[in-house]
Amino acid sequence: MVLKMIKFAICDDEPHMLRELTAHLMDHLRDNQTETYSIDHFSSGRALLESGGGFDLIFLDIQMKHPNGMETARILRERGDRSLLIFVTVLKECVFDAFEVEAYDYLLKPIDREHFRRTLDRACKRLMQRGANDLVIQRGTACEVVPLADIVYCEVLGRKLYIHKADGTVVDYYNRLEDLERQVDARFFKCHRSYLVNLDYVRGRQAGQVLLAQGEVIPASRLRERELTQALLRHMKDRGC
Repeated sequence: MVLKMIKFAICDDEPHMLRELTAHLMDHLRDNQTETYSIDHFSSGRALLESGGGFDLIFLDIQMKHPNGMETARILRERGDRSLLIFVTVLKECVFDAFEVEAYDYLLKPIDREHFRRTLDRACKRLMQRGANDLVIQRGTACEVVPLADIVYCEVLGRKLYIHKADGTVVDYYNRLEDLERQVDARFFKCHRSYLVNLDYVRGRQAGQVLLAQGEVIPASRLRERELTQALLRHMKDRGC
C-alpha cells in the first residue's frame, strides 16, 4: 500500500522562514518526483491547533508567542495527533524537551540544505512505512489515522462504513466496502458481502457465523465458509501459530 497524499504543515511566526522552509521542501519534493502532497502554512501555534489537523509531517518553530512550539506540540499529542514533528529552532538546548512530545527530529536555524534533505528523506521513509500499516480516514476537512492492527472488523450499513476497533470504539464514515478492501492488507477477509474481518481476531466459525476474540459474532456467508477456513489456516501458518 502506498501513502496516497502526504500532508505537510509549516508553522513559524517569521514570514521569511515560512518561505525558506517551503522552498527547501518544494525543491526536495520536485527532485524526488513527489506529486501527491499538500503544504499548509501557519504563522502561530494557535492557528495550527485550530486548523483541524490531519497532517503527516509538521515543521514547527519552537520560539513563538503563546502557545510556543513546545506547548503546541504537547496539545497536539494530548489530542492523539500522530504527526511526525520536526522542530525548527535557533537554540540547540531546546531540543532536549523534544523527547517529551515524541518529536521526530529538529533543524537548527539557519537551515542547512543538506541536513534538511537528509532529515526529510528519513521522515518520508517513515511515513511510507507507517502508511503501509494504517488506514487513513478522511471526513470532510478532518482526517483520522487508524492502525490496521486495531481494527477487529468493518461493516457497511447503507452508505456508511463502521470500523469496529479493539478498544470497543467505532469509527464511521462514508465509503464502500470494495474500496476499503483495496486499502487493507492480507490479514483482512471478506466473510460476508457487508463484513470485512481481521483474521488476527478470529477464534473460530460455526453455522454462518464468525467467532471473535471479544466474544462477539458476525455473519459469514455459507458460500465463503470454505474460503474462510483456508484463509484462517494460511494466516495461522504465516504467523507461525
